[in-house]
Amino acid sequence: MVEPEERPSVAGQRLGAPESMGISTLEPGQRPPTMPPGRQVSIRVQMLDDTQEVFEVSQRAPGKVLFDLVCAHLNLIEGDYFGLEFQDQHKMTVWLDLLKPILKQLRRPKNTILRFVVKFFPPDHTQLLEELTRYLFALQIKHDLACGDLTCNESSAALLVSHIVQSEIGDFEEVQCKQHLLNNKYIPEQDALMDKIIEYHQKHVGQTPAESDYQLLEIARRLEMYGVRLHPAKDREGTKLSLAVAHSGVLVFQGHTKINAFNWSKIRKLSFKRKRFLIKLRPDLNQSNCQDTLEFMMGSRDCCKVFWKICVEYHAFFRLFEEPKPKPKPVLFTRGSSFRFSGRTQRQVIDYVKDSEFKKVPFERKHSKIQSNSGLSPFPPRLCVEGQGEQRNASASGHQVDSPVGRTQVTVENPALHHYTGSLTSQTNGCRNGTHDEADARLKPSPSKQQAEHLSTGPVSRSPQHSESPSAGQVMVNGQKQSLSLGQSPDGRQPSPLTSPLLTDAGFVRTDDEDERFPADKAYFIAKELLTTERTYLKDLEVITVSFQKSVGKDEAMPDSLRNLIFANFEPVYKFHETFLKDVDQRLAQWEGRSNAHIKGDYQRVGDVMLKNIQGLKLLTAHLQKHSEALLELEQTCHSSRRLEGLCRDFELQKVCYLPLNIFFLRPLHRLMHYKQILERLCKHYPPTHDDFRDSRAALADISEMVVQLHGTLIKMENFQKLLELKKDLTGVDNLAIPGREFIRLGCLSRLSGKGLQQRMFFLFNDVLMYTSRGMTASNQFKMHGQLPLYGMTICESEDEWGVPHSFTLFGQRQSVVVAASSASEMEKWLEDIKMAIELADKCNDSSAEILSSSFTDSKSPEESSADQESEDDLSASRTSLERQTPHRGNTTVHVCWHRNTSVSMVDFSVALENQLSGNLLRKFKNSNGWQKLWVVFTNFSLFFYKTHQDEFPLASLPLLGYSITIPSESENIHKDYVFKLHFKSHVYYFRSESEYTFERWMEVIRSTTCSSSHIRSLSRKEPHVY
Repeated sequence: MVEPEERPSVAGQRLGAPESMGISTLEPGQRPPTMPPGRQVSIRVQMLDDTQEVFEVSQRAPGKVLFDLVCAHLNLIEGDYFGLEFQDQHKMTVWLDLLKPILKQLRRPKNTILRFVVKFFPPDHTQLLEELTRYLFALQIKHDLACGDLTCNESSAALLVSHIVQSEIGDFEEVQCKQHLLNNKYIPEQDALMDKIIEYHQKHVGQTPAESDYQLLEIARRLEMYGVRLHPAKDREGTKLSLAVAHSGVLVFQGHTKINAFNWSKIRKLSFKRKRFLIKLRPDLNQSNCQDTLEFMMGSRDCCKVFWKICVEYHAFFRLFEEPKPKPKPVLFTRGSSFRFSGRTQRQVIDYVKDSEFKKVPFERKHSKIQSNSGLSPFPPRLCVEGQGEQRNASASGHQVDSPVGRTQVTVENPALHHYTGSLTSQTNGCRNGTHDEADARLKPSPSKQQAEHLSTGPVSRSPQHSESPSAGQVMVNGQKQSLSLGQSPDGRQPSPLTSPLLTDAGFVRTDDEDERFPADKAYFIAKELLTTERTYLKDLEVITVSFQKSVGKDEAMPDSLRNLIFANFEPVYKFHETFLKDVDQRLAQWEGRSNAHIKGDYQRVGDVMLKNIQGLKLLTAHLQKHSEALLELEQTCHSSRRLEGLCRDFELQKVCYLPLNIFFLRPLHRLMHYKQILERLCKHYPPTHDDFRDSRAALADISEMVVQLHGTLIKMENFQKLLELKKDLTGVDNLAIPGREFIRLGCLSRLSGKGLQQRMFFLFNDVLMYTSRGMTASNQFKMHGQLPLYGMTICESEDEWGVPHSFTLFGQRQSVVVAASSASEMEKWLEDIKMAIELADKCNDSSAEILSSSFTDSKSPEESSADQESEDDLSASRTSLERQTPHRGNTTVHVCWHRNTSVSMVDFSVALENQLSGNLLRKFKNSNGWQKLWVVFTNFSLFFYKTHQDEFPLASLPLLGYSITIPSESENIHKDYVFKLHFKSHVYYFRSESEYTFERWMEVIRSTTCSSSHIRSLSRKEPHVY
């Protein structure tokens, strides 16, 4: 057992942690293994923060017992990434074998100090699910920097040190920073880089220790020497080299430069014979003279064996799904080593942590003199506290902590020490000048909890959708009872972040096993929708003001008049919404209790923020009206300038431009519609007597006035934007965007010809119906085959005449076409829209139809059309007739409709743009076990997936046309609340939201894509569960 009296510190220990907390090598709820009988020996272990702990183990105990004790002492769940290393009698650094008895490995245990260090370095630090694990990894990086194992250029070294300093002393203060750097040596050549470190440190204002750890690992993992432990060797020519092993395979270094790498997939076998280390490769079919066995000479047989063992363990940990089974013992003779990897693989660790329920109990940072920035901390836990419980005293010299592990005296440089019971945090208010407030707090968690489920990185226990209201609590502060708001510390500040700083909207992961931390009022979730969509909107504005200006705006091909027209009218709007976002973010922080607000009730509103900013937005109406003019001017200039057209086309191929470029020009007008909808829901929710009702109603009146003023412009520009987008998908059309033309519907229909039914893409406008086929070209454009003027057209169903389901005949003045829809609902939508378009065309002058006939370069007469039955085999001949061959993305709405055999109307486009939504969701695939947390944006009929809302471009997208949205059935074993299911054929995705309101909103906006325009208006906002 652990000897508490001999522990100089409890670095990394979680305060208030339950004794039976599961650790990485145990099943949930189990205690450390029973100590084998026999005499106890004391073994010293040096932790990553340079403190030493003494553990009592039996002489017969295997290494696993000691390792489990260390993990239990730290309360470390993801302990499988770590190991215990020591120097053997040959002065070689080796790993403690978990299966062998400890005393068979340590010849002189009293004189041996084992080091607890990182053993397996994953390629992506986001795979580390706990903040404590990332903190220990950060300590390892700090150690490697100091001893020179992690080499890098001066800029990277200075940046790494700046994050370490930020995590230890907090925000930049010049005198304090310089003094701290003089007292602490982080890199060998630190004095020469002092100015650069200070320069970087100034940029980290507001960054919490958890964020600093995250950024430190983000930078370190990109370095070539990250996680590399060099083993000296020579090649056959005697050249001095070094071998190393990583998650990807075996690496070869010359000095600190990697000169070769052998991926695990290319390695057939690793072995050693005396001093020779052998790598046998799989045969390469592309290289006939490839050497299949590589030989390296190492210092001794023991050196070979040590490196071979770590290679075996790395391969098993990162490549296998489960721990390899032990080989059966031979009856007579043994051959080769019996060594095998012992412990969980990385896949098992990730699944174990996600599937198990652990209390996310915070921990101490030994070197940190600060508390985390409460303004960036996660939502406060909704727990009640009473005036009874264990006592914890804080003083300037140290802190006496009672915990199930033992009583330990902890001495730190600053009294800003976190005190926790369960999920509640009580903090002393440490100041930069060294003064502080002493607090004696008696805390005891109450059974009253919020039960609503929330976003997390793993499964949670099933909870009802309606939560109970939490009650208030009291604590003893300086001997007097004081009221304590839920999730609030005695000094009014909030707990430090417990998890990754880049995985949620507030900058932190929320975990499954903590209690509900959201305010219960529906108005809070409406305000949060405003915040999440405002973040996405600001990113969309950056596409124009930052990315487009950098890539295209500074090129001489863009005239000064156009440059001024675009950026002079977008930049003021962007700057205004930057301030708007900060106001909303600050209000949400106050609402959630993440700020220093003492009177919480005064901030549980958002109407006043909306009213103030919408009144400011009205002053920008002139700029908003210029955006449509900028789009028209850009199109005209591109039409006359091949170079500018090419620059815009190339910009659209960049990842940051995740939508057609011209859509971003209309975003400010669409955002007015979003504000109007949010305020309508807010006013509908509030009773007239509510404090926020008056401001919300006034804001709604102001934004409605702006919408009415700009609505005509928006309708015209949406139609113009759609015509421009279709123009890029079509070839064989001289001028699609002619004055007066309005887009109505596009989609797939099968045309009946002499060769049977052939899939065609139809485009319906208010004057003409065009049909095309997909070109077999690099541009993936659709080739025009014919057009049918709507003037004088008649239509009739012809299913009985032709024997083709869902077919109808279009009788034009020059030709007739028989087409078939994919379903009865598709046929109904086409018939409805075509009949409406014919009525509109008949009201117009019939001369327009004659003019249209000459607007297509590939129009055919009825005789030509009947003779040429446009088969797919003829498409190869059309390549030479295409206009300029340019790269073209094949994921536009037209292509999605082609592949999904469906259609969309202009009304569908408008509704999809009005129903934009963004926020955090948990995603699960059909056959996967865990849930992955993503930032999701819904717009333009698609879901776009980001790791965080701060990402510049999406990682992936999911077009929703053709998908169905339902609730999982009982047979699918999705025992979670607020889960919806998206499925198309064999593709199935599950998504989980944080609350009932957000669940209903996601269902509502996605149904706007999966429902037809003719039915969408019948859906009631009061009934979002129309499944």
